Amino acid sequence: MRIGINVAPHTPEGLRLALEADAMGVDSLWTAEAWGYDALTPLAMLAGRTRRARLISGIAQLGARTPAMLAMSAMSMQELSQGRFVLGLGVSGPQVIEGWHGVPFSRPLQRTRETIEIIRLICRGERSVYEGQSYQLPLPGGEGKGIRSMAPTPVHVPIWLAALGPANLRLTGELADGWIGNSFMPGTAGEVLVAPIAEGATKSGRALEDLELAVAVSLELGEESQVDALARKHAGGYAFTFGAMGSSRTNFYSAAFERQGFSEQIARVHDLWQAGDREGAAAAVPAEIGLGTNLIGTEQMVADQLAAYAAAGVGLLRVTLVGDSTDQQLRALERLLELAAR
Repeated sequence: MRIGINVAPHTPEGLRLALEADAMGVDSLWTAEAWGYDALTPLAMLAGRTRRARLISGIAQLGARTPAMLAMSAMSMQELSQGRFVLGLGVSGPQVIEGWHGVPFSRPLQRTRETIEIIRLICRGERSVYEGQSYQLPLPGGEGKGIRSMAPTPVHVPIWLAALGPANLRLTGELADGWIGNSFMPGTAGEVLVAPIAEGATKSGRALEDLELAVAVSLELGEESQVDALARKHAGGYAFTFGAMGSSRTNFYSAAFERQGFSEQIARVHDLWQAGDREGAAAAVPAEIGLGTNLIGTEQMVADQLAAYAAAGVGLLRVTLVGDSTDQQLRALERLLELAAR
């Protein structure tokens, strides 16, 4: 089991966490992109300060950049990091894409497919000639012409997709080099989330093992007597996810949990959140979700949870370290790396 961590190197302590984690031998450092900082700029800085870890965007939002701009950034990152960059992409959602970027959230699957194809075309050193439903290169009726990248090519850039819906999961299996997963409970996610990826991989003549599967978790070590409280705490954090991370019609996170058997509970959380009852919404999230989607409890419990993820086909965990200080987070990371190495 490989371990990566979420980092935000915008502060001295955030940078220290990233640098020391790299020295400790973590597999990867991940940066997020929502509606604050972007995902690529901090990775560019880390490319010059780290030596071992892969640098993964988790995720760069489709719609925020053209496919050619994504290709340019990816080639820059691959050169700066000496081949350690992984381009994590995702469609985000209509609230962010339309509300923040002012770009229509239309044909997300088609846009994803075409974006990947254009990025790979450019990274191979081919001319920018592409005829798609969402993108046409050169732009029809204009003065542009198909051109090749000025950067040295070919460049290999692994592309991982963040996906939760069945169609997007199948697309991931068909086209991507890896999957960025969320809302994953090892006991139920195999049929709901992993099977469609395998189906897509088969369609393209590959096996599931040809992709890297990465899943997001939080880590919080504690005594056995604390487990219930920790599970309840992490469950409550999903109230915002179910209540606000998406429109009333589109919430990919909620839909993934609904397919794992939590439809009624999630509908209740959403209603409470929309009614302004934040505490009630947090209390309504089943503790089972908090426990089942994180690494929580004693070291033996965490070891068992690692084994459950591995049995479900997950090879990399993208970990959020919980702790009051950087030193506490690093101590927890050290123990986790030891457990994962077993």
